[in-house]
Amino acid sequence: MKRQNQSSVVEFILLGFSNFPELQEQLFGVFLVVYLVTLIGNAMIILIITLDQSFHIPMYLFILNLSVVDVSFIAVFIPELLVVLSTEKSTITLSGCFAQMYFILLFGVTECFLLGTMAYDRFAAICHPLSYPMIMNKSVFMKLVMFSWVSGIMVATVQTSWVFSFPFCGPQEINHLFCETPPVLELACADTFWFEIYAFTGTILIVMVPFSLILLSYIRILFAILKMPSSTGREKAFSTCASHLTSVTVFYGTASMTYLQPKSGYSPETKKVMSLAYTLLTPLLNPLIYSLRNSEMKRALIKLWQRKVDLHTH
Repeated sequence: MKRQNQSSVVEFILLGFSNFPELQEQLFGVFLVVYLVTLIGNAMIILIITLDQSFHIPMYLFILNLSVVDVSFIAVFIPELLVVLSTEKSTITLSGCFAQMYFILLFGVTECFLLGTMAYDRFAAICHPLSYPMIMNKSVFMKLVMFSWVSGIMVATVQTSWVFSFPFCGPQEINHLFCETPPVLELACADTFWFEIYAFTGTILIVMVPFSLILLSYIRILFAILKMPSSTGREKAFSTCASHLTSVTVFYGTASMTYLQPKSGYSPETKKVMSLAYTLLTPLLNPLIYSLRNSEMKRALIKLWQRKVDLHTH
């Protein structure tokens, strides 16, 4: 398999956490639990918002899209990661690696823009409540959601095709948990200078621009909150904004550190932890941050549960 002629590599070996064999079992358990909790949390949000007509407004439809992205995001790499952790040597074909990288980029970029549009939506609702129905009408909402998804598809198509246009002639070991651009790029037997320039510029546009918009939106929201007459309203709005900002900072911070310099000097173990922060932690936290702290969502969840119990008792 390890022939040295051009593009002779037909599969890669994902090393995962093979440096820590004694931790493999515990990590398998942790990732499995996180996977199930994330799936259940996001599936509940999708179910509640889809079934309850009162949630068919931009704020909740953005959350619905975010949950769809998060479920898809973790479904792309956690099953493979569990295989990597449960076997000594996990191989992935070139096409499997391509698909994994493509979908990680697609859902990652879509999430970047979705979080930005959600911050803009909150800004419009809190700072301009009277004109909000005009600002965020159905047409604007649809355009923002479509823009987020189309951007994800376009970036994933360009970036993945470019990475896999490079020849891979060995070694074939990816010192990472899944097929992500930076660790795969290190195995390319070609000059990747222009790709790195593109990655740097692309990351600034895709990560830094939405993140700056989010920060600006929340600064404006903060000033609006401080002018609120009731202290309880102030506290509630402030705690919501603080939790949103925490999630967003973790996501954008670790994603930009990974992608701004695809061939950066971070150790492979540091890169693995940073990747897990935005691919694993964000989808796990989003249901808690955006929905389960929301009183209307909690009420709808209880109503749904009671309906289910009533069906079983009758």
